[in-house]
Amino acid sequence: MAENADVPKNNKAFVPLENNPEVMSHLVHQLGLPPSLGFTDVFSLDEPDLLALVPRPSHALLLVFPVSKTYEASRLAEDSNLPEYTGSGPTEPVMWFKQTIRNACGLIGLLHAVANGEARRHIMPGSDLENLLKEAEGLEPIQRADLLYESKALESAHADAAKLGDTKAPGADDDVDLHFVAFVKGGDGKLWELDGRRRGPLERGILGPDEDALSERALQLGVRRFLDVESKGGNPDSRFSLVSLGSVFD
Repeated sequence: MAENADVPKNNKAFVPLENNPEVMSHLVHQLGLPPSLGFTDVFSLDEPDLLALVPRPSHALLLVFPVSKTYEASRLAEDSNLPEYTGSGPTEPVMWFKQTIRNACGLIGLLHAVANGEARRHIMPGSDLENLLKEAEGLEPIQRADLLYESKALESAHADAAKLGDTKAPGADDDVDLHFVAFVKGGDGKLWELDGRRRGPLERGILGPDEDALSERALQLGVRRFLDVESKGGNPDSRFSLVSLGSVFD
């Protein structure tokens, strides 16, 4: 039950989202991102022809993966040296959300992708997403998590998106061993790893002005680093998938 490991069992639960561009794009469009931005599958990190199919620049990546013993050990070891994050306000380097809703890691990852960096500039005025982020900005992490927990707009949009996808969705209370993490190029030019199960946002390195979330350096600092830890830990499970947030065209 890795998905809910750090969330009390009596907290409310959402139906897990499928890491599918249609599902994720539908949800962000429902909340307030324009149709000109959306998610695209990333089928390879190494093959130029497949990478060329992904619209650039990539503002954020959403990685879903099986929570292995290797990952948990790495997460706990890194977090043990970090203070609990208490940031808030307009000077916060990135907006981070603590996960307190069970099975909502996909939603949290998606919010991290659109609440930071270039994507945030495109949020439609007066939308549910703009209103939510404005209210969240001045709150500390616990109060911000409570805001998400009580948001009827989020719950409704999530429930609608969870009906989509290529596979039958598990139930809200089912055990889930997959987890989402977002890698975002922030407005400060840094690559951030954003995960509601961590102690706060994780700065992974500085990107150049012409480097996006799918650039070679960003991949080395983010997704490839994660996969390398898994490989060295002897984890044979390859059930990971990746989508990129960027421009989309009909």
